[in-house]
Amino acid sequence: MSAVLDTVPVGAASAATVSRTFAAEAAPTIAVVLLGTGVVGGALLKLFNTPAAASLRLVGAANSRRQQTDPTNLASRSLREQLNHQGDARDNAGLLAALDASGAAIRVIVDATASAPLASRHAEWLARGYHVVTANKALAGGELPGWRALQAALASGGRYGDSATVGAGLPVLSTLRRLRTCGDSLLTLEGVFSGSLSWLFNQYDGSRPFSVLLREARQLGYTEPDPRSDLSGEDVARKLLIIARNAGFSLGTDEVDVQGLVPEPLRALDAESFLARLEELDAPLAKLHAEAKSRGCVLRFLARLNQRGRARVGLVEVPLTHPAARLYGTDNQFALTTTRYNTQPLVIQGPGAGPEVTAQALLGDVLALG
Repeated sequence: MSAVLDTVPVGAASAATVSRTFAAEAAPTIAVVLLGTGVVGGALLKLFNTPAAASLRLVGAANSRRQQTDPTNLASRSLREQLNHQGDARDNAGLLAALDASGAAIRVIVDATASAPLASRHAEWLARGYHVVTANKALAGGELPGWRALQAALASGGRYGDSATVGAGLPVLSTLRRLRTCGDSLLTLEGVFSGSLSWLFNQYDGSRPFSVLLREARQLGYTEPDPRSDLSGEDVARKLLIIARNAGFSLGTDEVDVQGLVPEPLRALDAESFLARLEELDAPLAKLHAEAKSRGCVLRFLARLNQRGRARVGLVEVPLTHPAARLYGTDNQFALTTTRYNTQPLVIQGPGAGPEVTAQALLGDVLALG
C-alpha cells in the first residue's frame, strides 16, 4: 500500500486550514445594505443585534448624507447616531461594492426610506442580481410605468420583499398572492389603511376638537412631522394601488379618487405655518361628525375598490355595525371579498403603524430570502 504525503509543513497546513475555516465563517449567508436609518431603519438596526438576525451581516448603512461600510463601525450599537456626524459621503456605488465584496450568496438592499429617487432604482437593482426589501411605497404605489418596470425586473430572478409597504407588515399582500395562486380573484376591497387616521377617528367623538387630537397624535409619533402627509390621503392611495395592482388591476395614480382632509388654503403653507393653523380643521370636521352622529354613524377614513376597478379614498360615514366602526388604536383593517370569500369577506386586522412592527416586516422579508 502506498500513500501520497502532503509536503506542506504542518504549521503552514494548519494556518491554511484555519484561514479557509475563517473565510467560510466570515462569508455571510445574507449580506445586507440598509438605506435609511430614521425611525424604521433605527428599529431595524436594533433587530439586527438579536439572535433572529444571526444569519445576516450588515455590510453597509446609510442615511441621506453619509454612509458606513467599515465592519467595526457597523457593529456599533450607536451606528445610527454616528452616521449623523461621521462616515463617507453618500454614494450608492460604494454600498453596492460592499455587497459584492461580501462573498454572500444572497445580497439584499433594504430601503427603509420614503425617497422616490431611491425607489426608482429598485428595478435596476433587481435586474443587476440584488434582492430588494422595502417599506418605500413610491415605486409600487407610484406611476404605472414604474410598477410595470418592477414586474419586468422581477423576471430576472431577483425577489422583492414588500410586506412593510402595506399594513406595517400585516399579512395582506402575502394572503392576496396565495389566494391568486390558488385561482381565487379579488372582487372588492374596503378598509382603513392608515394607522394615524385610524387612531384619529377612533378617538374623535366630538368631545375634543380634531386639532387637539391631531397634535396629540403627532406627539405620539403616529403621524409624520408634517401631518398633511397623512391627512392628504395620498399615502392611503399608494397602499390601495399596491394592493389593487397585486390583485391584477392595472390602475394608474390618476384613477384613484382621493378626498383628503386638508383645505385648499392650508396646502401650500410651510409646515410650521400649517401647524399654527390646525384649528381651521375643526369646524368642518365637527359639522361632519354631528351629521354622522345624528344618523347613528361614525366617521372613518376608508379606501375602497370595486369590481370594476373604481378606487376611492376619503372620509365616509359608517354605521356602528360596520367592521371599521369597531377598530382600536392604530388598527388597520383590510376586508377582501373574493370569488371564494364572497358571502362574507376575509378580514385582516391589526396594528398598522409603529416602527417596531414595520421593522419586523422588513426583517421577515430579508430572512425569507435565505
